[in-house]
Amino acid sequence: MRRSRREFLADVGRGMLVAGVGLSTAVDLGLSPATVVEGAEANALTFGSHESLVCLMQETQVNKLLPTLVEKLRTGTELKQLVAAAALANARTFGGEDYIGFHTMMAMMPAYQMAMELPKEQQALPVLKVLYRNTNRIHEFGGRAKEVLHPITAGSLPTGTEPGDAVRNAVHGKNVNIAEQTFAAVATTPEEAFNSVLYAVQDNTEVHRVVLPYRAYALLDLVGSDQALTMLRQSVRYCVKSEQRDNRSAEFDRPRSLLPKVFDQHKLAGLTPGTQVPDDAWVEAFSQTLFKATPDQAADAAGAALADEIAPDAICEAISLAANQLVLRDSGRRPGEISAGKPVGSVHGDSIGVHASDSANAWRNMVKFSNARNQFACTILGAFQVAYDRINRGGDFLAWQPRPHTEDLEKITSRDPNVLLQEADSAIRGNDQARAAALIHLCGELKQSPRPVLDLLLKYAISEDGALHAEKYYRTAAEEFANTRQPFRWRQLTALARVTASEFGNPAAGCDEAMELLKA
Repeated sequence: MRRSRREFLADVGRGMLVAGVGLSTAVDLGLSPATVVEGAEANALTFGSHESLVCLMQETQVNKLLPTLVEKLRTGTELKQLVAAAALANARTFGGEDYIGFHTMMAMMPAYQMAMELPKEQQALPVLKVLYRNTNRIHEFGGRAKEVLHPITAGSLPTGTEPGDAVRNAVHGKNVNIAEQTFAAVATTPEEAFNSVLYAVQDNTEVHRVVLPYRAYALLDLVGSDQALTMLRQSVRYCVKSEQRDNRSAEFDRPRSLLPKVFDQHKLAGLTPGTQVPDDAWVEAFSQTLFKATPDQAADAAGAALADEIAPDAICEAISLAANQLVLRDSGRRPGEISAGKPVGSVHGDSIGVHASDSANAWRNMVKFSNARNQFACTILGAFQVAYDRINRGGDFLAWQPRPHTEDLEKITSRDPNVLLQEADSAIRGNDQARAAALIHLCGELKQSPRPVLDLLLKYAISEDGALHAEKYYRTAAEEFANTRQPFRWRQLTALARVTASEFGNPAAGCDEAMELLKA
């Protein structure tokens, strides 16, 4: 349930009172808040009813974590409570400033959604996998002694300045404390907090900057809307850290000048997003336009479509299909791009296609959550980013053909759905990306039920490490499959099959232990 502005401000008021009278007096008065402190550290955040579980996530030794969590589940703790506590522990520890840390936070809601696709006795598996990674990284980072997020006091806003502009201007000032105080002043409701932080996020389309606020905001359904400030502060800090970099190129700053230009050219300011839903041919053609365009051309095309009252979600569907082409066409990692668990030819983890697809999914969802101005902005920048990603990756994506290739399809003789799934399983285990993609594509061509295919791919999204992206990309592909029209939707599962075959062979830490504990 969304909290009212009055309730949200009441929590802020309680936090200020605790700071003034001290914790022990505040506890006596029944005012222990979700924004200020506990006895272990005089300058630490605390999270009310979540606090004991949050501390458990931070302080339990990782070799004891999973038995402890499984026992919690057996004695009545709900799975969503564990995810909520882990998300708050992650935010308090890392504050959006640790690479593995923020990737782990972004995997939490996807892991919970994956759990809901599983039989009851297996539902904890994907969650326990991510929570193991979370606590392990917290200890590597330094635990409670190294927490990044601490209580903040709301600052004052410049007279006559829009909340989003105030946050963005403060971020441009490169002082993280001032930026956070400004953000605290505008975060009067979760919706205001989210819409305001997007102004700063939209200055650049780097993938983590884009996906972080969406995943943090989605977690409010589990942690509670009163934690909007805590969860979205991570994006404020991420944006400030980006501003502080000395090696920023002019290209990095391109979106901040391009976006107002597109708004002006197509007279979008003050308009209400349109509701026209174009036909399949338009979506396919527009996705190809975006895929072949320069970044500026793609942004302009999206602006023109918005001005023509095309529904933003239809444009975002085309953006998602363009991003999907980057997975299907990618030649894979080149010799100079390999690292542990990511050999030549691999496309999992931080590949351009996975990153582009996760970003397109984030933009599409942020359009659903945001106000009219941000619906336009997110749609335009989603188009910009997918074109930028194609060009920035290098290689001839326009000449490369999307999988499945004809020669791979010709090698498949069976049309029995059970045989196709068995062969797809073997192809995944053999890291045969081309065959796995062809087999799943054929399932779609034969109009097979998607659920057995999703179950197969879900199994490996749980068991494999995926270089920090298995959960996010599985949910991206599954969600885009569900929200893409029939003629194009199986492209998403074909791409997921390819990525799944790429990532197989690097089992996730903690997964075997969780399976044993759950007897799954």
